[in-house]
Amino acid sequence: MPASCCRPDYDALFDDRAARRELAAYRRKGPTGTSKRLIQAIGDAGIEGATVLDVGGGVGVVGVELLDAGALALTDVDASGPYLAAARSEAQRRGFGSRATFLHGDFVELASSVKPADVVTLDRVVCCYDDWRALIDAAVSRSRRLIALAYPADRWWLRIGVGAIRSAGRLFGRALPFHVHPERSIDERIREAGFAVVYRRRGLTWQTAVYERIP
Repeated sequence: MPASCCRPDYDALFDDRAARRELAAYRRKGPTGTSKRLIQAIGDAGIEGATVLDVGGGVGVVGVELLDAGALALTDVDASGPYLAAARSEAQRRGFGSRATFLHGDFVELASSVKPADVVTLDRVVCCYDDWRALIDAAVSRSRRLIALAYPADRWWLRIGVGAIRSAGRLFGRALPFHVHPERSIDERIREAGFAVVYRRRGLTWQTAVYERIP
């Protein structure tokens, strides 16, 4: 995906070297941090026989772990080709190749052509997308039951730090895809789409939340 003034080059920012490093760490340690919390919370809500749509799945940690926990099928959409290749490799290595589909591109642009799933996950993805409203709207439109996400806690000192990093990136001609979006607005938008929160954990820098569609 080419870079522009408004769209980072995700293939370059999340390149093959980074993908190999993250995949190796996952194979050594298993799920950690927000990924581990989301996997546990989704499992508690019920994953057996469910279909999963993992948006920005990285090297495949959440998707593969949910398949291992009993999910029926996985669709992984990622804007980084190297990360998507790593996720496909891991799914095949674990014996889930026939149950997983991988799509390369911007999820917001692809969403209308992606089949709805019982569970939609966005682990540290909202922070990497400028138009959070479009991303959230696309995600909730594809979710039949659960939407689970991890994104930065909206703290003043974190907003200042991230703003400084983004400004420095622009000086060097690089669009750095990291944002601290308004958490209250994100929560309200998901609720307005017909969901209620069933799990939330707010840490110092990251927060995780799982919402269930109201019958």
